[in-house]
Amino acid sequence: MEIKDNTFSRQFETILDGKLISVEYSFQEKKIFLTKIHTPDHFDNEDFINDFLKNIMEIAYERKLKVVPIFPKIATFFRKNTKYKDLLPPGIKL
Repeated sequence: MEIKDNTFSRQFETILDGKLISVEYSFQEKKIFLTKIHTPDHFDNEDFINDFLKNIMEIAYERKLKVVPIFPKIATFFRKNTKYKDLLPPGIKL
C-alpha cells in the first residue's frame, strides 16, 4: 500500500480502485492527532481501513511520534490492536 503524506492538506492519502481514502491529522509538539477518516460513499471495506491505519502507525514509529486518536473509528482500532498502545501518550486510556 502506498501512502502519501499530503502536508498541505494535513492528511495521509491512499488510492483504492481509483478513489481517494484519507486520514486527517494535526500536529502538536511530538504528537499527531488523527481527527477524521474520509472514504468514498458506500465504502465498507474495514480490512482496508485497518491496513491503512497500521501503515500510518508504522509511520508514527519511524518519526517517533505519539498518536492521539480523536476520531471514534480510530480509537476503536487502538482498542482492537493493543500492540500499538505504546504509541499513545501518557495518560490516554482507551
